[in-house]
This record gives sequence, C-alpha cells and structure tokens, in this order.
Amino acid sequence: MTASTPPGPTKLASTLQRRHLSMIAIAGVIGAGLFVGSGAAIKQAGPGALIAYAVCGLLVVLVMRMLGEMSAANPETGSFSAYADRAIGPWAGFTIGWLYWFFWVVVLGVEATAGATIVHRWLPEVPQWTCALILMALLTVTNLFSVRSYGEFEFWFASIKVAAIAVFLLVGIVAILGLIPGFPSPGLSNLTGHGGFLPNGASPVFAAMLVVVFSFFGAEIATVAAGESADPGHAVRSAVRSVVWRIIVFYLGSIAVVVTLLPWDDAGVAKSPYVAVLDRIGLPAAGVVMDVIVLTSVLSCLNSGLYTASRMMFSLSDRRDAPAFLGRIGRTGVPTAAVLVSTVVGFVTVIFNYVSPDTVFLFLTNSSGAIAVFVWLVIAVSQLRMRRQLERDDPERLTLRMWGYPYLTWVSIVAMIVLLGGMAFDADARSQLLLSLLVGAVVLVVSFVRHRVRIRAAAVPS
Repeated sequence: MTASTPPGPTKLASTLQRRHLSMIAIAGVIGAGLFVGSGAAIKQAGPGALIAYAVCGLLVVLVMRMLGEMSAANPETGSFSAYADRAIGPWAGFTIGWLYWFFWVVVLGVEATAGATIVHRWLPEVPQWTCALILMALLTVTNLFSVRSYGEFEFWFASIKVAAIAVFLLVGIVAILGLIPGFPSPGLSNLTGHGGFLPNGASPVFAAMLVVVFSFFGAEIATVAAGESADPGHAVRSAVRSVVWRIIVFYLGSIAVVVTLLPWDDAGVAKSPYVAVLDRIGLPAAGVVMDVIVLTSVLSCLNSGLYTASRMMFSLSDRRDAPAFLGRIGRTGVPTAAVLVSTVVGFVTVIFNYVSPDTVFLFLTNSSGAIAVFVWLVIAVSQLRMRRQLERDDPERLTLRMWGYPYLTWVSIVAMIVLLGGMAFDADARSQLLLSLLVGAVVLVVSFVRHRVRIRAAAVPS
C-alpha cells in the first residue's frame, strides 16, 4: 500500500504583519521615479512642478480612498480586478487584471536593467546582463520562499528609503534656513527668479502631470498584499489613512526642498535633482549615496513588482481567467507557478532590453504607459457601483467610506479622462496612449472570445 502525498495548502498564507503592510504602503509610493524621474517634471514646469505633484497626489489620495473602501469591505488578493469583475462585469476584471500583470512584468525588465546599470558601475568587470540576472534571481528566491520573506525584505527596503527621504528633508530644511556653514541660503530666489514660479507658462504644468502620475503608481500594492495579512480589514484602513501624510511629506516636501535649493534650469536637475542638491550643499560622495538609495528603490520595485504580478495572476486563475495551474499554492503558502511564470516573462523583457532596445523593448514600455490611468479609472467606476450595492445589501461592511460620495468619485473620473485626453495631445505621451489602447483592445477581445467559448461549452449537453 503506497502512502498518499499530503495535500498542499489550499489558500495563500496570511503571515504579513501590520508593520509589513505599513512599510509596503510607503514603499509603493517612494520609488526610483521620485529620486530620478522628478527631474523631468521640474525641467518641464520649473518650480510649478509642485502644482503637478499636488494635483496628482490629491488624485491618488482619492483613488486610494475609493480602493480602501472596497478592500476594507471585501479584502481580496485580486483587489481592484476582483472588484471590477463583480461591479462592472467579468470582461472588466479579466481585462484590467491582465493589463496590470502586463504592466508589472514590463516594470521588472525596466527596473532590473536600471539596477544592473548601477551595480555594473561599481563592478565593471561583471557584464551588465549578469548583474540583471543576479538581481532578478535574488528577488525570485525571496518571493518563492514565503510571503513573510517578501514582507521582511520590503520592510527593510522601505525603511532605507524612508530614512533617506527623512535625512534629505532635514538637511534641506537646515540649508534653506542658512544653518550650514559655507552654504548661504538662497531664500525664495530659486522660486521667484529664473523666470518665476511658472517660467514656461501654465501648460507645461499639465504636461508634467503626465510624467508625475506614473510616479505615484504602486500605492495600490498595499491593498493587494492585505489579503495575506492576519487582519486585512484593519491593514487596509491603516494604509489608506496614512497615504495623505506620506504624499505630503515624501513627495511634496522633498520636491519643495529641491526647487527651493536648486534653480530649475540647473544642468543637474534633469539627471538627478537629489544628487544635484546634495552636491550643491557640499555633501561628500553624494552621487554614491544616491546610487545606493536608488538601487534600494529598484530592488524594492522588483520585489513588489514580482509579488504583485504573481498575486494578480493567482487571482485571475482563481476566477478561471487564467490557466488553473497558476492558482496552485506551494507548501510555503506561495503561488509558486504564478511567481515563476511572472519571473520568466520578466527575464524575457530584460533580454529584449539588451538585444532589441529600440524596437521590442520600446514597444513594451510604451504600451504599458497609460495602464496606470486605466487602472485608476476602473477603480473609480467599480467604487461607484459597489457602494450602491453595499449600501443596499450590507451597509455595516462600509467601515471605511469614500469622502464626498458620489461627487468626488465623479470628479476623479473626469480628472482621469482629462489626463488621458491630455496624453492624446502631448507629442511625447501620444504613442504611449495609443499603444496602451491597442494592448487593452487585444486583451478585451480575448476576454469576449473566452466568454463566448464558455457560453457555447455550457450549452453543449454532457
């Protein structure tokens, strides 16, 4: 008589602690886009980039509040994809789930390449593709080991980023007050001089928003991860309520320091505004310090990107919108197949960056460019519909409510449509919008074809 194989876990492990969720929420907001990408926004709009960050930050706060309302009432690993499935229709959940997965596996390739560039700079004898391979392999092992190991890595990555921003803010405020020996305070001269607060006029502020909006994408990861915590409802409420001060302090605070201490037309702004500020103050080895911080942000993004992509794929499988094997859970409570498939696609993206950077890789990055706004739009429409259902059927589950419902939800929807319209009229963003719409249309067609096939299969007598 042969012994039967003991069954594996039937659900994801709920081992993420409150401190993990708190730092995952912070890590989702602070990325390499803040440390490096903010230079593009400042170069376009001058000190007026603060307006772009404030407006986009407000939009993110509203979107997170909407998502928090749904997540606190229905904590699910699929997050907004599962809510779209329920509130709008299976086609919406399928489409936005796969688009979100696609976005993050492309990000894996982009971030692995960015991290490899930094490591190669330190270790020039190691080929850059080898560095990318090692970084991807390291974070894959982390995600395969257990969800707790993912949370622990993300906790320390986020801690380093938070500490870096805190020190930057402290040093910046001291410099603005003129308390650093040998560095006279510029006062408000960099805000009012060099062409004024809006040196290029008001229209570049809107163009800067198209850059800024993607820096904020990732805040929603906390609601995905909440499904693997012991108390998902509390974790979601805590993460959503803290998003306001995180955006005010980390984004608006640090950008305000940059544009106050550094002329917007300084040559160092476009390359790395934070390094340029620290160099101007006279901090030794500012470039190396910032390289370490940016590498930490890259590793954090790789870690979270792989986690998020695999959990979205797991959720799609659970709803029969992806192959069944992707929903299998390993002995450690991790969807092993979903992690490995997402990793493989991420590796392929890295390969394209080296063998075909100006064609295939460029197509991949551009075609994921507008997905952030698509996701936020789906979240808003889903909240609009789910709120009605919850108020009618089970109002006690509304432990976290969207402010000013339904008016602020509609304002957010209009703002997102305006952003998409702005992309259509912006020469640099137009190709991203069109390619993202093309990929979205392909996924949508696949969704409808699958739906038809299911209906026909159900109609055939067994």
